[in-house]
Amino acid sequence: MREYTLNYLFNDEPRTHVFELKQPDLPVHEAALHLLQLHFGDAENGLILPTADAAPEEILEQAQVVGITQIEVA
Repeated sequence: MREYTLNYLFNDEPRTHVFELKQPDLPVHEAALHLLQLHFGDAENGLILPTADAAPEEILEQAQVVGITQIEVA
């Protein structure tokens, strides 16, 4: 397991979250997907989460629409 620290803005407020994942690297669009699930995964409206076949650009765009921006993976 590897620890990834994500620094990002959520509705223009700085946030940090640590994920422990089995994967060897974490591209920004996958980090955005994890953050979408963290913030909106239990929302009744499943339309907030991108589709399973969404392109990386679409995932980042969806994150931006709901207020998740400037994602940095450390």
